[in-house]
Amino acid sequence: MKKEAKWVNILYTIGVVAIILGAIDPLEGSVIILAGISLITFASHKRMSSYKERFFLAFILILFGVASLWYLSSIGGFGAASDLSWGWALVIIPYPVGWLLAIITIFQKRKRRANNRKY
Repeated sequence: MKKEAKWVNILYTIGVVAIILGAIDPLEGSVIILAGISLITFASHKRMSSYKERFFLAFILILFGVASLWYLSSIGGFGAASDLSWGWALVIIPYPVGWLLAIITIFQKRKRRANNRKY
């Protein structure tokens, strides 16, 4: 295996582990998830993977959702004890949608790779 391909695989693996471990605590883990999807997106771009567009979309969604989450958290949140209504929770939706897109894409990529090895 070429040296560049090896470190790209390592970055991808670290990214996958990060987005899975970050899901344990969605608020504080959001930074870990963001770092993980960044590594996955970078590795997919370097590999010229056919999934790079999906990972980039997941990165953008997670970035926007995490920024919204931390901003809302910094101003006191939303809901009953806050001045903001529950409707403000809608700006956080890209975060779990992006995370789910990344997880689904990882599993699709793994399944495709396993099917290619059979033949």
